[in-house]
Amino acid sequence: MLSKNQIKTITGLQQKKYRKQHKLFIAEGIKVVQELLNSNFELHQLFTTQDIFRGIAKDKIELITEAELKKISVLTTPNGCLGLFVMPDEKPLPNNGLIVALDDIRDPGNLGTIVRLCDWFGIQHLICSEECVDVYNPKVVQATMGSLTRVNVVYTNLENYLANTKLPVFGTFMDGDNIYEEALPANGIIVMGNEANGISEAIEARSTRRISIPRFGDLQQTESLNVATAAAIILSEFRRNFSGR
Repeated sequence: MLSKNQIKTITGLQQKKYRKQHKLFIAEGIKVVQELLNSNFELHQLFTTQDIFRGIAKDKIELITEAELKKISVLTTPNGCLGLFVMPDEKPLPNNGLIVALDDIRDPGNLGTIVRLCDWFGIQHLICSEECVDVYNPKVVQATMGSLTRVNVVYTNLENYLANTKLPVFGTFMDGDNIYEEALPANGIIVMGNEANGISEAIEARSTRRISIPRFGDLQQTESLNVATAAAIILSEFRRNFSGR
């Protein structure tokens, strides 16, 4: 049976300050939890309504009721289990390959989806500005569907990072060059901007190339694409363009 202190600690992890304090984050659902269990992430404690997990030390797993799971779950409809995992130390900043950088992404669903896209397109490193939503926010973890285990997410001062890189920096803008007409390299940094305001002026100044996804509608009245949707199109084009050479 869950104690009041356990419930308080677990629900507290929905807030960034308590995640940082305890160095723990929440993962929910059998698929997401299993992906983390199969990775290098360290399990702190697993709470489950089903006795289906094997190979876990007895002191790290606790059978609970559906009612108890609802008390600690972030989800409207809890999905069988909730795991607490140790937040790993950040890996060094990358300086080669194809990298995605995010400038002030605030929506958890967008960040989680972009992590999944990086995983899908073989992007190993995702750089986030310090203003971005926390990748260990439960909603972000849920949206990654386990891809968090295969993508290195690093938070840093993005302006300083771009100022010191030797890689080309591709800023995504409404008035950039048509991405379908550009020669795109295998190595570079693709910068996606804030949902409402796009790329900030400071980061724009660090962009060495400006690219855009053209609109094809007759009226051309759509203001913009969702940032995760735009990221999918751009990553696909980078991979297609280079592999097609």
